Amino acid sequence: MRRTALRTDRLLVIGAGPVGLAMADAMKQRGIAFDQVDAGDGVGGLWRHGVYQGVHIVSSKKSTGYIDYPMPAHYPDFPSSSQMLRYLESFAHDRELSTSIELRRKVVRAMPLADESWQVTFEDGEERTYKGVVVCNGHHWDKRLPHYPGRFTGTLIHSADYKEPKQLRDKRVLVIGGGNSGCDIACEAARVGAACDWSLRSGYWFLPKTAFGRPLTDLPIWSLPVWLQRLLLKALVRVFIGDYRQYGLQRPNHKLFERHPAFGTDVLNYLRQGRIKPRPDIARFSGTKVHFTDGSVGEYDLIVAATGFTNSIPFLPKNLVPIENDIVQVYGGAFPDAVKNLYIVGWAQPRNGFGTIISPAAKLYAEMIAMQDEVELPIGYVLKWRGLRVQSSHLIDPGSTRRVIWLAHKLLPLLKRRARIIAETEGRPPFDPSLYEFDGGDGAVAVNQ
Repeated sequence: MRRTALRTDRLLVIGAGPVGLAMADAMKQRGIAFDQVDAGDGVGGLWRHGVYQGVHIVSSKKSTGYIDYPMPAHYPDFPSSSQMLRYLESFAHDRELSTSIELRRKVVRAMPLADESWQVTFEDGEERTYKGVVVCNGHHWDKRLPHYPGRFTGTLIHSADYKEPKQLRDKRVLVIGGGNSGCDIACEAARVGAACDWSLRSGYWFLPKTAFGRPLTDLPIWSLPVWLQRLLLKALVRVFIGDYRQYGLQRPNHKLFERHPAFGTDVLNYLRQGRIKPRPDIARFSGTKVHFTDGSVGEYDLIVAATGFTNSIPFLPKNLVPIENDIVQVYGGAFPDAVKNLYIVGWAQPRNGFGTIISPAAKLYAEMIAMQDEVELPIGYVLKWRGLRVQSSHLIDPGSTRRVIWLAHKLLPLLKRRARIIAETEGRPPFDPSLYEFDGGDGAVAVNQ
């Protein structure tokens, strides 16, 4: 028999990773009633099950920790994954969130009803009706795999499937991709593998993790205009790293921050030592051989595809919140225009650590969620009507974002008045849930970040 429950006096927070915990804390402080669930067996999201052995954060503890809950003083500048997990567990405990989080609760469907309340279905078949849903399901779980002609008959895994060095030991390894995970895994393969090649489709920006004796993300440059950040960081690259071509790499063919840069220079040192061999993009697979675009060929036992992740919210109707080029089509960073009481938080990625942004953003979003009870139209609809645009990138500039958050707090009363005027003069047709039906099987949220 299917279990049902009516909980229209509260919202559901989906995910208990860094973003979900920050939202739960802000909503609790604001007095907003909510339940919180996570598909995993504990809080922490990515830091509980989604990272490999020995990984450390690339942004500093200062820029990664919550502003109002700093990491312990004895932590190193770049804490390990186990330290990150302990930190998040401590935050949940100290903010009295832990005991109310329902674990191993996988959401497979969240459907808006005609009155814009939400029917949520769990993997075990239980259904609950909530006033609204706050989606914090992360963006590092839906693996993006490369597609090349031919067939590779060795082992091919995504970087998310890499957990420990023994997977690389004594193997001829090819790592695809130049992000932080690709750099880390290539370095580990250089240490324990029989050989390591590194294939990059194009040039990447590699930044030092430290400069002038401080973590790069702690330098006082991140509130400057983006053009000036680029100028200063490119100068640091010239001083501390030099021309990437000296390492056998291509020069970047894009501006700094148009794609996420990689932090750290260990991989560059291994390149200079000859323990990692740079390769261009792949042309095709042929058994255990890989043909590259420059005509060269390599033979491998294992390919690790550090090719990133796709933003995905599989438990929502597919056309309710479009995702284009990994950019979730919401206004103000979290608010869809089509429906009330749905909030998508944490889908974008700050450039220098989540803490300095998510703490103030969560408080702002909690205020706006509370305000939604006082206005008829969806907040996203009002923001769109006022001319606000969807973000143009999934990367967030920390300085400008903090300024926008500060200004938004000041303008909330004006936004509320504008929402009432629009409702009285313009209005909108009644919400029709039949326009947003599911087109196939149920989705499932992975362990949330």
